[in-house]
Amino acid sequence: MTPGGTSGAPGVVVVTGVGRYLGAHVAARLAADPRIGRVIGVDAPDSGTEFTDLLDRVERLRVDSGSLGGLLADLDVDAVVHLALVSSPDPQHGGRSAMKDQNVIGSMQLLAACQRAPRLRKLVVRSSTAAYGVSFRDPAVFTEETEPREVPRGGFGRDILDLEGYVRGFRRRRSDVTATVLRFAPFIGSTADTTLTRYFSQPFVPTVFGRDPRLQFLHFDDALEVLHRSIVEDHPGTYNVAGPGVLSLSQAIRRAGRVAVPVLEPSLSGAAALARTMGFGRYGLDQVDLFVHGRVVDTSRLEQEYGFTPRSTAAAFEDFIRAHRGGVVVTRDQLAAAEQLVLDGIRQVRSAVRERSS
Repeated sequence: MTPGGTSGAPGVVVVTGVGRYLGAHVAARLAADPRIGRVIGVDAPDSGTEFTDLLDRVERLRVDSGSLGGLLADLDVDAVVHLALVSSPDPQHGGRSAMKDQNVIGSMQLLAACQRAPRLRKLVVRSSTAAYGVSFRDPAVFTEETEPREVPRGGFGRDILDLEGYVRGFRRRRSDVTATVLRFAPFIGSTADTTLTRYFSQPFVPTVFGRDPRLQFLHFDDALEVLHRSIVEDHPGTYNVAGPGVLSLSQAIRRAGRVAVPVLEPSLSGAAALARTMGFGRYGLDQVDLFVHGRVVDTSRLEQEYGFTPRSTAAAFEDFIRAHRGGVVVTRDQLAAAEQLVLDGIRQVRSAVRERSS
């Protein structure tokens, strides 16, 4: 296949998770494509109305995943884009149990419905680089063939492994369907609102003492582009999707004009709880492990197959910085003074520990 794939725009597309930011924007973009005849957005019955204006050209159905079986066949669906995943537990909406129900059970029911849809010829599934997990034995760069050295500690990473396992089974049963799995790096950019962007929006950012992981980001607009191409072109297989290049966590924090607050690794869960209390977002073991070990993936397969290269990790992060409070929220002098206070505090703790042990 030549770079950029072949033209294969479907007539009827179902997009799951349109009540969330990513799903709503993907559905709206597909609905604006004249090559696509009909876009149907599916979400849970209790989903909100936040994106109603954005979805004015999308037919919206509010059904649970267990009701999709006959629906997909009745609608003569050509393609399904599965985006209805939850990346972190929400204590106000069922916590980890509800998250697993949606990510694992919901995905299993959806794929069972897809298997029974006679006209279906394309399936695009949102996955994550969290599938690789984190380990001290990890390679410097993950390719799509790299197996995780350890099962991810976080719930989202484990859910992703289950989801990809279901997709492999689906591929065996429906070899006539072009199935595309996209392992996205964490989203960032001027419009993204994620756990990661909330983390970097804090004036004082908790980090793990002695760790400076290498990170990759993906600009939200580039994620939309890859998803769109996956629907209107044919790209079977599994792809890492990330911005080329890396940023260390310390580089990212300094570029954002924030102050790193190092904590000992066993205490990071306490720092996360404090961040939740202060309204800085929800953190899970997936995010904690990312900030300890980092993760870098190879994207050459994506670039060759799609004929598209996302903007670099550094450029995506710069766009995020410009859009949040005019960029830097701490001046250079304030940053230096705050970092000195942090270092002084670390020295005081070390001195106190030595005195108690002597």
